[in-house]
Amino acid sequence: MKQFSKGKLVWLLILSVAPGVLSADSMKFDFRDPKKVNNVLFLMDAPLESISGTSIGVSGTVSFDPAKPAATTGKIVLATSSLHVDNPVMKKHMLDEGWMHVSKFPTIEFVAGKMTNVKTSGTNITGTIAGKLTVKGVTKKVSVPVRLTYLKGMLIKRNRVPGDLLVLRCDFTIKRSDYGINAGNNEEKVSDEIELKLRVAGAAPY
Repeated sequence: MKQFSKGKLVWLLILSVAPGVLSADSMKFDFRDPKKVNNVLFLMDAPLESISGTSIGVSGTVSFDPAKPAATTGKIVLATSSLHVDNPVMKKHMLDEGWMHVSKFPTIEFVAGKMTNVKTSGTNITGTIAGKLTVKGVTKKVSVPVRLTYLKGMLIKRNRVPGDLLVLRCDFTIKRSDYGINAGNNEEKVSDEIELKLRVAGAAPY
């Protein structure tokens, strides 16, 4: 049997690793937000009152590969103590035991499992992410529409350090009755349906 020359052997090694070299590696994006710019908006539109609020206690990590967006996975965490409405009495009730029970359930968590119906247009990737949402100790499977914007090299303009940004935008609705949030009570003033809007950015420093 003929022996390979060193040159041929080198080329075989290059070809064997080429697919890994040519495809981008998955990057970890950190959604901790010292600047407190990331936010989650919530709206409960009941017949008698419309209640809206915000939360800036966002953290979590997402693994994202711009060459394989369908493989996106990760977890977004929201600190329930950061939930805010302007009315102080309403805010106290919201954080107390009857509603969010913040002292016992300090976080809301969404764990992303897989992304389907993926479409890419420039820096934007849209699709549906299936995962599990945990609110007040109750975990439910959910599928939510999402838009990811991958901004290569743009972290320097946000945080003054080199790196990439991944912006996540997501709007969906849950029912408080599904998660044991004072189910069935005061629905004329506090809607059972809660509309959620996420506008958060993760950083991957170089």
